[in-house]
Amino acid sequence: MTIASGTRNVAKVSIWNDPKLRALFFQAVLVVVLVLVAYEIVHNTILNLQRLNKDFGFAFLSRTAGFDIIQTLVPYTSASNYGTALYVGFLNTVLIAFLAIIAATIVGFVVGIMRLSKNWLASRIATVYIEIFRNVPLLLWIFVFYSAVRQPLPDAHQAYSLFGWFFLSKKGLMMPKPMFGDGAWLGLVALLAAIVGSIVIARWARARQSATGQPFPVVWTALALIVVLPLLGLAIEGFPVDWEYPALAGFNFSGGVAVLPEFMALFLALSLYTATYIAEAVRAGVLSVSHGQTEAAHALGLRAGATLRLVTVPQAMRVVIPPLASTYLSLTKNSSLAVAIGYPDLVAAGGTVLNQTGKAIEIVSLWMFVYLSLSLFTSLLMNWFNARMKLVER
Repeated sequence: MTIASGTRNVAKVSIWNDPKLRALFFQAVLVVVLVLVAYEIVHNTILNLQRLNKDFGFAFLSRTAGFDIIQTLVPYTSASNYGTALYVGFLNTVLIAFLAIIAATIVGFVVGIMRLSKNWLASRIATVYIEIFRNVPLLLWIFVFYSAVRQPLPDAHQAYSLFGWFFLSKKGLMMPKPMFGDGAWLGLVALLAAIVGSIVIARWARARQSATGQPFPVVWTALALIVVLPLLGLAIEGFPVDWEYPALAGFNFSGGVAVLPEFMALFLALSLYTATYIAEAVRAGVLSVSHGQTEAAHALGLRAGATLRLVTVPQAMRVVIPPLASTYLSLTKNSSLAVAIGYPDLVAAGGTVLNQTGKAIEIVSLWMFVYLSLSLFTSLLMNWFNARMKLVER
């Protein structure tokens, strides 16, 4: 009996000391706790909704919105439904995030390289810019740029004019709007063909340079294709493009395309603020490249610009891309601060819908789902790009 009891105790002790079994046990406990917490949240939510005599659902999205939105990328009026209003806000969020990411990337790369420059003035300018913008909250920069953009501008009837086509006032920047006719589809097809052709040429040029060492002007070739082919397609159809010019009508402009002061302020704040973090990531990536690489490039006769473009930056990208992805995610989520200056993004449009319908849980759930989806999509693209840019050892 004593020997059997001792054997069972040893088995129990050995099972408890097994790392795999112990890990499975704690994971199971954690799952049970999370399920209980989720159940408690859902249960309390249902009870509170019943107590307030409210129901949960998204049927309200088909009801008439009854409010206007100052910037719309798709047809929208106050007679449209709440779902369309949220869709307009979503498109405005995607637009500002996409354009700000492009601008912040360009500015960040330039400033990051400037900070490593041997030119004392350029290096100090980059340092001062980074320290000032990075250490002031983004919301304050949004207010600063909104005041700087809107306050100095005149009213609509005294707007600054350029050729009678462009007008700048407190209402924003008014520009001519292209109106495409029936045959404009050929220009779009030509543009898509030019983009595909540019990608094919870029791959061919990369393979050619790897095999022979001879470079090919990919950038200029791609620009020529993207400009010439669509123009050629429109020319075949007789240029079916007309222009709608803005004109002053009372206290505001009618016609054309309006770039709102809120959009310009938010774009500048997001771009310049986020560019500081990109600049630091670029600086860290460049410093991670061995100095022997640049010395070898100079020994082969490459100048500083060619060394940076062909040797340093490609190797630095393996360090730059991971923090770059996080920065892009932060920029997309920071765009929700647009509500502070009245830019009609998803949060602003959703807030108006929430105030009119009282559907707080539904609206907040939509916000969370949209920003989660945008973040996952951005991460997917950046992971793919990181895999493409990964250094492959021979």
